[in-house]
Amino acid sequence: MYIPSFDDVLAAEARIKPHIRRTPVLQSDYLNALTGAELFFKCENLQEPGAFKVRGASNAVFGLSEAQAARGVATHSSGNHASCLSYAAMRRGIPCHVVMPSTAPQAKKDTVRRYGGKITECAPSTSAREETFAKVQAETGGDFVHPYNDPRVIAGQGTCALELNSQVPDLDAVIAPIGGGGMISGTCLTLSNIAPNTKIYAAEPDQADDAARSFRAGHIIADDAPETIADGLKVPLKDLTWHFVQSHVSDILTASEPEIIDAMKLIWKRLRIVMEPSSAVPLATILKNPDLFAGQRVGIIITGGNVDLDRLPWQ
Repeated sequence: MYIPSFDDVLAAEARIKPHIRRTPVLQSDYLNALTGAELFFKCENLQEPGAFKVRGASNAVFGLSEAQAARGVATHSSGNHASCLSYAAMRRGIPCHVVMPSTAPQAKKDTVRRYGGKITECAPSTSAREETFAKVQAETGGDFVHPYNDPRVIAGQGTCALELNSQVPDLDAVIAPIGGGGMISGTCLTLSNIAPNTKIYAAEPDQADDAARSFRAGHIIADDAPETIADGLKVPLKDLTWHFVQSHVSDILTASEPEIIDAMKLIWKRLRIVMEPSSAVPLATILKNPDLFAGQRVGIIITGGNVDLDRLPWQ
């Protein structure tokens, strides 16, 4: 297992610069007063494909040799990685094959197709996803870009914390959602090298809390098909992301479905940006644990903004 280094993050930063946006950091006096902390929202929902995963996907796609690229890329994803890999593949002019659960939001399927990705649907479980993907990859021969358990992807995601640190130095803590752990792993990789005193927290739904249970048990616990409105956080940790989580994360906090919805509404209303349920989980956990963050400067990574506007979780 190759564990990416901070040099890989710096190489990724140079490689992906032409293909991603340097996203803004927003603040809200209202949310600062509500939480008792100074919050800095890193808006990865404003990437062109609508999610932070364009960083890791672009690093993987543009790091391929010409021979590798000719066969295209392939992956399985609940949506955002599929969209972002399709986007990066389109920019390089190569094929992209994606396995997606049938329950993935229509908005995410539409985005994949808009960027030229070819979708094969599967049942909404991790096992079905991986079984279907094995068949698709065997047929296409595309380079497998795992949604999170891939050194190239983790190094690419690490560029987000690199940007955030340059925009808002001296943060006391950074918190991001955790599903498979790609963003958290990249955040750990970067901050452990450039801001070792910044604590790293992960946020997860109560109804898909396998990472939190893994963290407390000291080994990976994988749920096959959890049910939560935070559709981007249903996948389990893998060996590579687990390495970073157990080495650098201070704690994994959880929030209920109603708490996630309330946080999502607050961000839509107070920051005036569109973001998806998965992205609301960090704020929900801060609101639930005010004493943990009171008086601190906290970076919050808003990971994505691809929502089906006809099926919002409070409708």
